[in-house]
Amino acid sequence: MNIPSSAITYTTCYHCGETCTEAGIRIQDKHFCCMGCKTVFEILNQSGLCEYYNLNDKPGINQRIAARKDKFAFLDDEKMQQQLISFKDDSSIHITFYIPQIHCSSCLWLLENLHKLEEGIQRVTVNFSKKEALVIFDHRLIPLRRVAEVLTAVGYEPYISLQDLKNRKPRAGKQLVYQLGVAGFAFGNIMLLSFPEYFDSKDLLQGDLNRLFRYLNLALALPVLLYSAQAFYRSAWAGLKHGFLNIDVPIVLAVWVTFVRSMIEIFHGAPGYFDSMTGIVFFMLIGRLLQDKTYKGLSFDRDYTAYFPIAVTVLKDEQEVPTSLPDLKTGDTILIHNNELIPADGIIVKGRALIDYSFVTGESAPVSKTIGEIVYAGGRQLDGNLEILTIKEVAQSYLTSLWNRDELKEKKEESYSFVHLLSRYFTWVVFLIAGLTAAYWGYHDPSRIWSAVTAILIIACPCALLLASSFTNGHILRILSRHKLYLRNAQAIENMADTTHIVFDKTGTLTGKAGSSVIYYGGTLTPVEEMKIAALARQSTHPLSNAILQYCGIPAAMEVKDFKSFPGEGVCGVVDNTFIRLGNAAFTGAHKKEEQAGSIVYVAMNDKLTGLFTIRNSYRRGLRQMMAQLQDHYRLSVLSGDNSYTAARLRKLMGHNAALHFEQQPADKLAYIKMLQQKGEKVMMIGDGLNDAGALKQSNIGISLAEDSNSFTPASDGIMDAQQLPMLLSFINLCKANKRIILLSFILSLVYNIIGLYFAVQGILSPLIAAILMPSSSISIILITFSLSEWYGKKLNRSEFQQFPDKYHIPD
Repeated sequence: MNIPSSAITYTTCYHCGETCTEAGIRIQDKHFCCMGCKTVFEILNQSGLCEYYNLNDKPGINQRIAARKDKFAFLDDEKMQQQLISFKDDSSIHITFYIPQIHCSSCLWLLENLHKLEEGIQRVTVNFSKKEALVIFDHRLIPLRRVAEVLTAVGYEPYISLQDLKNRKPRAGKQLVYQLGVAGFAFGNIMLLSFPEYFDSKDLLQGDLNRLFRYLNLALALPVLLYSAQAFYRSAWAGLKHGFLNIDVPIVLAVWVTFVRSMIEIFHGAPGYFDSMTGIVFFMLIGRLLQDKTYKGLSFDRDYTAYFPIAVTVLKDEQEVPTSLPDLKTGDTILIHNNELIPADGIIVKGRALIDYSFVTGESAPVSKTIGEIVYAGGRQLDGNLEILTIKEVAQSYLTSLWNRDELKEKKEESYSFVHLLSRYFTWVVFLIAGLTAAYWGYHDPSRIWSAVTAILIIACPCALLLASSFTNGHILRILSRHKLYLRNAQAIENMADTTHIVFDKTGTLTGKAGSSVIYYGGTLTPVEEMKIAALARQSTHPLSNAILQYCGIPAAMEVKDFKSFPGEGVCGVVDNTFIRLGNAAFTGAHKKEEQAGSIVYVAMNDKLTGLFTIRNSYRRGLRQMMAQLQDHYRLSVLSGDNSYTAARLRKLMGHNAALHFEQQPADKLAYIKMLQQKGEKVMMIGDGLNDAGALKQSNIGISLAEDSNSFTPASDGIMDAQQLPMLLSFINLCKANKRIILLSFILSLVYNIIGLYFAVQGILSPLIAAILMPSSSISIILITFSLSEWYGKKLNRSEFQQFPDKYHIPD
């Protein structure tokens, strides 16, 4: 018997929402379009993860095309794994998958609960905007291949293409351009078909033809309503799901109000306003597209080259060659000193590794590695010098992603809170104004209601302010980067601008390598003993160790055993059966502190005091004028581990109101920062990241100076090239200008909205004109903020310190 098609009942798949074409695939009252979707539901149901379906309606991915068996067999190959994974130790592997199927909050929830689905998966962190998932799993319990298969089984097959390992992920589709094209086509043709209405001439066309044109306008408007406006629907719906009205809600409402009003008018013999409706979408899409283009041009999502300008030591023909990170290649042998960060994956070829992977894993216990084993980027060497053969170039954005991890930073108040409050509550104010306007014109002149309300919904939008804030922050970060100050994020700009007290470390910060003078006092050192001391000093990146190394000369290939570094005290190790200590008096067993000029490093061999080095470093050029300028605006302090012999000269440099503290241990520096903060100070700490990591982290903003070593510390909020220190006040002023620019954009945006609303509430502003003005105002404010940021940036180029770099030079 034939069943009429009208009698067929179509059901939708409980998992993915597609029409079920196969009968009988069901579990109780739940229907599925294919066995794949049914299987995924069973997996989630057995694991107690069906809350996935409560977060969004039909959130799943269609499973009709199942992944072929052994599709991920290539992941069993260790060589392939090595190209993909970011980190591996005895218990875990870190790998980032690109998953294009991620599309809603249910996806995020399910992926981040994947550890409940499969034993061995420890954690999944999703980057929703990039459609990436960082998966951390225990490779003793589950292989990499199985992780990929589990993701595929629940509908999130990872995109793995070895050809694209060195390239960016596949570019997003040009849907916005297609939507704009459809809206532009419909808008142009609707205007063409509406010419008789514009001229208000009933003689141009017969009545039937006129009605035909109106219905053609309706047909042209439907693709705009259902397809071109989807970008605004998605944004508005995302805001509603999270419980607030974002700036796209009034736009969506304006489009639908205009469409429904036009439908009613057409069925009553009037022309309607489809030209205005399609024009709204068309011009808003132009604005959205231009904003996207502008954002890409000013993007501040920088890669590792913007954060790590410092160099590593590459060994070539038995020579140590400082090499910037972007120039580091696979196959280079690099020398990692004690306390340096490993910038790329490599194989140990010389030395013993004791790696602190807390930067990567959060675990503080160091991991021992020996020759032939792999060490990964992001670890810090804690056991003397280490030579590694790089097997990967510096991973793009990997070190950056580690630095930007939320768990490495204390939570701070959101920057420019008035901007975010505005975006959250502005829409309610817009609806209130629209409601009052509708009530007023409903009583006085009902014909003006629709045009007034629609214009208000379009014209009143804070998006210009929100965009200006992002663009200004991003461009200021780029300008600072051009001048070799690399801040972690936009929040650091505000923290730098709010500084009230600046604290400096002395050795390696106020003083530099150039012009160092080293004098040795004590028992005569033989050439062999000098080579042993140099071999020990070579393990450390501390400025005093480097000065001693230069004094003793580059050592022969002498192995240092049992090397240990004690921050703020010294270093020790066994060189050719001689136990050597280099450090302060207490560390080396000196009972009497010698009053000598400069920094003092004592030497003890086999627990017997041998002598001491005095190191006099010159203060960096330009400091005298910088300090003179800073004294007028900020309170200043210096925390030094040296003795107070140079206090008089330092006082002359810093000014009489500066606080000078000598013989400071790392714990003392940290306590001093906390004491200042308890007094209400906003503290900027500037150090070299060696003995002051705790103080850098505790301060409101910590800046780590870098010269020619990879001594970057994750405790800092920024890295500054050491030669740029004299420009500190100019950098702070630029950060303050950033705040002024955003405040100016706020005022301009507010003025624009007030003027626009003045005309809109009177019903004399066409919705089409409002749709043109809104994106135009956004772009104009962006251009203004860009120009102002660039103008302030050019003032840095005219800095006196750049024009006269040798003018100010003070010996220690």
